[in-house]
Amino acid sequence: MARILITRPLPEAVCDAVRDFAEVEVRASTAPMKPAEMRASLTVFDAVLPTLGDAYDAEIFAEVPRPRARLLANFGVGYNHIDVAAARAAGVTVTNTPGAVTDATADIALTLILMSCRRAAEGERLVRAGAWQGWHPTQMLGQHVSGKTLGIVGMGRIGKAIARRCHHGFGMDVVFFNRSPVDDPGVPATPMESIAKVARAADVLVTAVPGGPATRHLIGAEVFEAMKPTAHFVNIARGDVVDEAALISALQTGQIAGAGLDVYEFEPEVPEALRALDNVTLLPHLGTAALEVRAAMGMMAVENIRAFLAGETPPNVV
Repeated sequence: MARILITRPLPEAVCDAVRDFAEVEVRASTAPMKPAEMRASLTVFDAVLPTLGDAYDAEIFAEVPRPRARLLANFGVGYNHIDVAAARAAGVTVTNTPGAVTDATADIALTLILMSCRRAAEGERLVRAGAWQGWHPTQMLGQHVSGKTLGIVGMGRIGKAIARRCHHGFGMDVVFFNRSPVDDPGVPATPMESIAKVARAADVLVTAVPGGPATRHLIGAEVFEAMKPTAHFVNIARGDVVDEAALISALQTGQIAGAGLDVYEFEPEVPEALRALDNVTLLPHLGTAALEVRAAMGMMAVENIRAFLAGETPPNVV
């Protein structure tokens, strides 16, 4: 029977599904794997189900040139923590879990848009601190969302889901930038030729691009300079898509009105400079944090493993 490592605790139904056709070891720690653990996983198991933070980089594969493991069935749509080229060169297939995460991640984008524009996190802190002195007409005036312009950087599955929610739910106009042409954005939407142009047009700018070297610091000082001083920035992509220092500066100086973040450049580290700001909403990477969604992601990873072990092409090879 094949041996499978699941690198973090997952919903029990997911682990049980793997046990139906393989011997399973579930790593108890919730922290990312250390290099020695990753090297061992490639030599001891036939397949590994890793997730965000388990950095299977080129160095790991170089140190295990002939791995026993032939599959990394990633739990999550993003796989920038895995060097896919190095894995392929070592004869290791990499899969992911697209689709299952789309709606949940788009919902968190909407959460952050509303929380940032309406100053909800700031207001919640005010009440918890016992500092609220009652309603008055000019208290904590934020930005109305309905009828404003949404700018999206990355019009893939998640970008389109955000656009649908904002257009149909809040009557927002949609502008976007995508690296490749988008045949059908799903709602009336205007493509623009640069991120800066989207930033200038948007009242709310949302990033929804994959992580990795091609998108590292895609959003930096020049983008924040292009934004309106009343505009809000939301990131539900990967933390290193944003130059965090440039964002902090933009928030500190009032160059932009606010931000909502679910991810961070050096996650799980969140700079004190960010935590000290009232005009930023900070969530602990909740993008897919719903039981049904995490279970669906796990089952998708399980199907990738099952197919691979059966000699079939997994549904979600990256």
